[in-house]
Amino acid sequence: MTPRQPARSLSRATVASSRDAVRLELLESYLIHQDDVARCAQSSLEWLARHAGVRRSICLIVDRDPGTLMGVAGYGVPAEDVDLFAWPLADPRDPLVAALSASGNVAIRPARANGEVGRTSAGAPLGAGPFTAIPLRGARERQEGALGLLLLRQAAPVSPDITWLATVLGQKLDQILGRGSLSEEVRKLRRERSLLFTIINSVTDPIIVTDQTGETVLMNAPAEELFTVPSQQEESAERSVQANDAHFSSFISGMLLGETGPGEIRRGEIGLVNPTTSELIPVEAIAGKVLTESGELTAVVTILHDRREALERARLYEQLKLASDGLQARVHAAATELATQNELLRRQAIELEQASRLKSQFLANMSHEFRTPLNAILGYTHMLLNGVAGDRTAAAKRQLQRIDSNGRHLLTIINEILDITRIEAGKMPIQLSAFNVNDVVPEVMAELDPVISRSKLSVAPRLAPDGPLVHSDRQKVKQIVVNLLSNALKFTHQGGIEIAVQYDAPPGTVSISVSDTGIGIAPEHHERIFEDFRQVDDSPSRQYGGTGLGLAICGRLATALGGRITLGSNLGQGSTFTLTIPVDAPQ
Repeated sequence: MTPRQPARSLSRATVASSRDAVRLELLESYLIHQDDVARCAQSSLEWLARHAGVRRSICLIVDRDPGTLMGVAGYGVPAEDVDLFAWPLADPRDPLVAALSASGNVAIRPARANGEVGRTSAGAPLGAGPFTAIPLRGARERQEGALGLLLLRQAAPVSPDITWLATVLGQKLDQILGRGSLSEEVRKLRRERSLLFTIINSVTDPIIVTDQTGETVLMNAPAEELFTVPSQQEESAERSVQANDAHFSSFISGMLLGETGPGEIRRGEIGLVNPTTSELIPVEAIAGKVLTESGELTAVVTILHDRREALERARLYEQLKLASDGLQARVHAAATELATQNELLRRQAIELEQASRLKSQFLANMSHEFRTPLNAILGYTHMLLNGVAGDRTAAAKRQLQRIDSNGRHLLTIINEILDITRIEAGKMPIQLSAFNVNDVVPEVMAELDPVISRSKLSVAPRLAPDGPLVHSDRQKVKQIVVNLLSNALKFTHQGGIEIAVQYDAPPGTVSISVSDTGIGIAPEHHERIFEDFRQVDDSPSRQYGGTGLGLAICGRLATALGGRITLGSNLGQGSTFTLTIPVDAPQ
């Protein structure tokens, strides 16, 4: 054991001598003649990495105005994290703030923001996990505490070399800083740099800052997605990044070699590729030079604007324009066709109107021509039936009665045709007079008594008590009721018919209803039977005769009197036709 003692003492001496040598090297080579805070701090952190094994560290300086801890140097951490580091001193309970007043080293675990360690955490530049904060003090004790902190990514214990460096660095920084405050020029520069980083990182478009040689010195997160290879990606991602670098470098070379004056910008289109998805991204590159006051080029700022949305809008606009032009052409063609059809319809309407006038004139003339000889036939038949030419046999009388019946039927048809033509021509005269509707019903029943007798149907009147006098055309009202009762007798085989008169004070109307128990009319034919020359059954083999003009004439006469005819009927359940006219017909 004894012989080994001198060897052990020699080893300690050798180690101490070696440690003194490396410390002396730091002092002579990097600290004694240095007057820049950042360089002193950076050299010290690099020395710690070589001789104390500290792989992650950052040096912070107190800036009393505006009261923050600001990063000045770092080792093993991104330079951007150091430049952007600014920790407020407002909360005295904050571990970093408390460490400034501590008498020794402080072990700190990074705070968590929203449950996750983020860049807002004081220890974020050093990564997740505990770190050590060492106060940096000057040669003289000051009441305001340490002038900065040395943050190391390692827990206690702290080696003597680290303690020594913190002491030496604190004294040197105190010497450079004077009273511990940053010079106005350094503060201004750091603030401008911090503002620049904040602005660039707040922009969603990729932004790249290059120096006068075209080398990239700064880019924001969107730009990093295009020009850095994602971790654990295939070779295709690396090829995409290389292609993006080539396209961008070509654009920047054109900017640097081109003759652009101060304030001028250069625009160009670049085809880039998303390294993660291999999706083609067409961008518009907008670059501008940053010049010094003397006009020297210091940097080029380039903004890459994604044109996919603009191109998609342009494509959609073009499609919309084509569709609009096509629609406009179709509308124009349809309008032209419609104008042509309208002109054709106008000419056809004129022709139809002329044909209708000619038809009405023809029917009116022929009706008069038919009625003259027919009246003569009926007159001579009546004379023969009355025995003017002597007695006739029973067989001859039956033949004469048939002639008389068919002649009167033909006269009725001719009168209906004449009436419809006169109504169409607007020449149907309206003779207004005061009369009681109750008096019209018995007259109608008396006129149709022969038909009622042959039908063996019961026809019952139901008159309105104390009905008022009506100011209308008595003959037209009677003609309508006769036609309605004739139809009821024709289409009713058993049961009965009722003629009802009703007065309604408000709104001052009188109605005459003819109800039967006949064959009835299906609802889909209710409007059809009021058309000219139309019947429910238009087939040649129809059971019931007639011209189909009776109800058409009745409807038009009712309209001329200011009234209307309504129908209530179902097939096999009888029908009710109701004539409603105002008490005072319009003039």
